[in-house]
Amino acid sequence: MIVLDFEKSSGLIPAIAQDDESGEILMQAYMNREAWEKTLSTGFAHYFSRSRNKLWKKGETSGNIQEVKEIRVDCDNDCILIKVHQIGKAACHKGYKSCFYRVVKGNDLIIDGEKIFNPEKKYGV
Repeated sequence: MIVLDFEKSSGLIPAIAQDDESGEILMQAYMNREAWEKTLSTGFAHYFSRSRNKLWKKGETSGNIQEVKEIRVDCDNDCILIKVHQIGKAACHKGYKSCFYRVVKGNDLIIDGEKIFNPEKKYGV
């Protein structure tokens, strides 16, 4: 039985999603126990949305689903790395492949990622 330490951070642990082929970091989100169990049972990444205060399956609205290929747990059992096959080519809700599409240059953030989709069309926002 895998025991993760959800209590250390008020019931949530950081979950980092990494592209299983390229190694690129796609996103960082949080999991509660329910999201963890759902991820294990379905083979698709589920997270807990702090802003919406609810469980969500990655890609349930956008179609940009994350199929789990491997899960690694850190030494303190309070952070996980999920290697995923990113279906739909974009992990970021702003339309980019990775949520880390900006780089710090001096005092500025410079976009250096390619936009895959228009979030206004995808989400109606």
